[in-house]
Amino acid sequence: MTFAPRIDVELNKIRHNTRILVQRLHPLGINVIGVTKAVCGHPEIAKAMLAGGARGLADARICNVERMRRAGITAPIVMIRPPMLSQVREVTDTCSASYNSEFETIAALGATAHEKRMDHCVILLIEMGDLRDGILPDDLDALVARIIDLPGIALKGIATNFACLGREEPDHLTMAAFSALADDVEGAYGPYMETVSGGSSVSLPWALRSFKRGRINELRLGEAILLGIHPTTGNPIPGLHTDAFSLTAEVIEAKDKASYCSRPRVSPKTMPLRLVPDHIESIRVNLAIGYQDTDIAGLRFPEGIVLAGATSDHTVVETNDCGLRPGNEVNTQPNYSALMRAMAARDVSKVMHSAYDASSRGPKRRIRPATSLIAIDGGFE
Repeated sequence: MTFAPRIDVELNKIRHNTRILVQRLHPLGINVIGVTKAVCGHPEIAKAMLAGGARGLADARICNVERMRRAGITAPIVMIRPPMLSQVREVTDTCSASYNSEFETIAALGATAHEKRMDHCVILLIEMGDLRDGILPDDLDALVARIIDLPGIALKGIATNFACLGREEPDHLTMAAFSALADDVEGAYGPYMETVSGGSSVSLPWALRSFKRGRINELRLGEAILLGIHPTTGNPIPGLHTDAFSLTAEVIEAKDKASYCSRPRVSPKTMPLRLVPDHIESIRVNLAIGYQDTDIAGLRFPEGIVLAGATSDHTVVETNDCGLRPGNEVNTQPNYSALMRAMAARDVSKVMHSAYDASSRGPKRRIRPATSLIAIDGGFE
């Protein structure tokens, strides 16, 4: 028996979402890389992305990459956060390539790879307006000139990010300017830019519009595959499942506290999370989950249950249904932030299902039995 709190994962839905996105982007000359950082590199989810046609995987933390390698995944895995200098040996050991923006790090990667009599593939991360990480386009030539002949380094391409720190989506002019940088590097220094990676799920609307896409031949997709939505709008992507993940919490208290609800009894910190005022006819239900487990504000509750507030390990909801009792379960759907934190939480079990019942879509109060349970993960390996 698997107890709450837990994440239930429908692997077939992740495989389906990946396959649909691959089918839409392949005719445009764009490969799909599955991003596993929100699920902490969970091997079964990574395998579902690969089974759906993802060309490779990408992550931001070396522990996630190592977890996938230990599970026997041999597909290319790219480190998409510029590596820490303290981890260059692990990166060269486990990653097929890494994104980089600093000469010192590239030089260290090259020295480490050279010691092993190998080359490490580098993709230069370019700043195109998000202002989080990346080389300024005007500085690209100078950096390439310094690294092009470094022992142990193979320059394989360029990449960029959009709407990570800021909220700006890519437009045609920005993408055309980014694409042209690949031609500039090739013209000045010679190596073919095998990878021209045009961003993450936020770049999908741009990619699917009908205009010239230049040299861009790759998108790194996490949120679109996992949750089936556009990251900036939250709108569902047609044809994709939006309920591959559900987060279940157990009821530990259910009481009528109407006589004590004459004034708000939540802290200023949790007040913005309240969706409704106190109701004298409602039942207050306490769930055994809190900020230590997930982003409570990122949970969507079933109809008839509304969030009242939360603390580190309690979530209080209100409902008019008197049937909820201790031991019952409430099933919610997480957004990207809630999913990421729940997957990283040691006390949240991760349960993988290899098949699903199509009639069970949407949040339910009680989770249905799995049609095929293939793995249970109570925490990190």
